[in-house]
Amino acid sequence: MIEIEIKGYADDKIFSRVRENFEMIRKEYHEDTYFQHPCRDFAETDEALRIRVRRFNGHFEAFLTYKGPKIDSNSKTRREIEVPLSDPDKHAEILARLGFREVMTVEKVREKYYVDKGVVIALDEIDRLGKFIEIEALAESEDAVEETVKRLKEILENLGVKHFERRSYLELLLERR
Repeated sequence: MIEIEIKGYADDKIFSRVRENFEMIRKEYHEDTYFQHPCRDFAETDEALRIRVRRFNGHFEAFLTYKGPKIDSNSKTRREIEVPLSDPDKHAEILARLGFREVMTVEKVREKYYVDKGVVIALDEIDRLGKFIEIEALAESEDAVEETVKRLKEILENLGVKHFERRSYLELLLERR
C-alpha cells in the first residue's frame, strides 16, 4: 500500500477551521518509538522502522511499521507495511536482541477527522515541536500519486496552510538536538 501524505505547519486558526468543517473520528495519544537498523543507516536510505502505541477511548493498539523511501518530491508519499502487535515491549526487545537500536520516541496528541472516502486529516500537537496538520490517503499504485497529492495539497491550502514540511517529526526533533 502507498501512503500519500502531506504535512503542514498549523496554528489555532487552522485547527479551528478543521474542527468546524469536518467530522471528528477520535482523539488519540501516540508514542512512536523509532529504531535504527544495525547495518543500514535509515537516515541515508530515507526509511523508517517504528513501533507505534496508540491510545484512544480507553483502548490500546500497537503496530510495527516499516516506511520505505519517499517516492514523490512534493509530499511524504511512501510505501508502508504495517502489522499489529499484541505486546510492543516484547517486540522492542526482539529488535534490540537483533541489533536494532532505539533512536527516539516521538509523543503526540492527534485528532483525526473524516474528509472524504479514504481521506483523513490529522491535527497533531507534537511534544517539543508544536502544531501540525497532516492529510492522508492510501493508493494501490504510484499512478494515483500525482493527482492525489494535488488534491490533498489544495484542501490544506484552503484551510490556510502556507508552509509545508516533508521531514518527519523524528527528523525535525533530531535536528533540534
